[in-house]
Amino acid sequence: MKIAILTSGILPVPATKGGAVENLTDFYLAYNDKYQLHDITVYSVDDEEAMHHPALQSAVNHYSFVDVRSFGAKIRKNFKHLLKRDEYYHYTIEYYFEQALKHITERDYDMVVIENRPGYGLKFPTKYKAKIVYHIHNDFLNAQTRFAQEIYNRADGIITVSDYIKERVLTIYDLDKKCRVVHNGIDLSAFSHQHQHQRTELGLSEDDFVLLFSGRINQEKGILQLIEAMNLLADEPNIKLMVIGSSFYGNTDFEDEFLHELKQKAAPLTNRIIFTGFIPYQHVPDYLACSNVAVIPSVWDDPFPTTVLEAQAMGLPVIATRRGGIPEEVTPETAILLDTDQHLVTNLAHTILDLYHHPEKRKAMSQAALLHSKYFNKERYAQDFFAALESIKTQVI
Repeated sequence: MKIAILTSGILPVPATKGGAVENLTDFYLAYNDKYQLHDITVYSVDDEEAMHHPALQSAVNHYSFVDVRSFGAKIRKNFKHLLKRDEYYHYTIEYYFEQALKHITERDYDMVVIENRPGYGLKFPTKYKAKIVYHIHNDFLNAQTRFAQEIYNRADGIITVSDYIKERVLTIYDLDKKCRVVHNGIDLSAFSHQHQHQRTELGLSEDDFVLLFSGRINQEKGILQLIEAMNLLADEPNIKLMVIGSSFYGNTDFEDEFLHELKQKAAPLTNRIIFTGFIPYQHVPDYLACSNVAVIPSVWDDPFPTTVLEAQAMGLPVIATRRGGIPEEVTPETAILLDTDQHLVTNLAHTILDLYHHPEKRKAMSQAALLHSKYFNKERYAQDFFAALESIKTQVI
């Protein structure tokens, strides 16, 4: 097939600036390059590093960069904002999309894959012959979504990252036949037992029982409840917590009000809770390697957090919550799932204490996690993704 990939309009592909969706796009593009499956053109915002990336040498993956950074582009974006204030997305994203759309509709594609921006479907000409496919990573299409029915009707196929997100789409039409679930994958070679053990560099001893929280630090991730649970474990000096991440995406030292509140809550245990700040993604496995248990206590419906997959790939037992797509990522042998009710804090403390006192249980969970993680490799993800596209191509709805 001749396929156009319409990226989200914020971060570039190749994923030189990171981004979960962008990294997943790189995974299936690398698979396509290896097996020469389709002729693919990727539409991305421009970025100097991305425009000189080795991936651009591919014979089957082509990259079209939309100028969003030049002085002229900034003037045109602001002018557009003044003329059209009722856009579906932020005017900077809409500007990128409209520039890409001009290029796409002038070419004869068999399929257009829209990455995590289902609202883009509204602007495609109704007579455009290519099949329109949404690849949805977040809860962006449900019965409460603005223009939900129109957006849903415009799609020929919908790929979601979890059954949870699919169920949300089905609130629009419960007899849906458009949706397919393709679970995300990670680069297992980047998350393995081969990573450096660096406890001493972090002020940790071999006797410490180290919990790891990794992710953006906000209320939805449940980090406040985890720190409250640590305060309940004040009589267990060997239980330590590493908090990896920052208030915002990327390398920033900015401390928002919520992070300031967290550090105040953690103050009584200042020698037992370590805030590392932002850690570059390639170094995260080193921190996982010196941890005993990963805790992902999300208090919102997390669609399919890769932190769960990464922890299991490193052989860590997981304590998480029964929210969103998390239950799809684990088994009863690899994780302990908790309800996000009024007992969450005390249940977190009891579960942590139970694993602390039962190393044999942790060992069994670790072995199960390593085995289970094999399914979530990036090659399986890419293979399933292209299989879903093929089924959409042939399906008549």
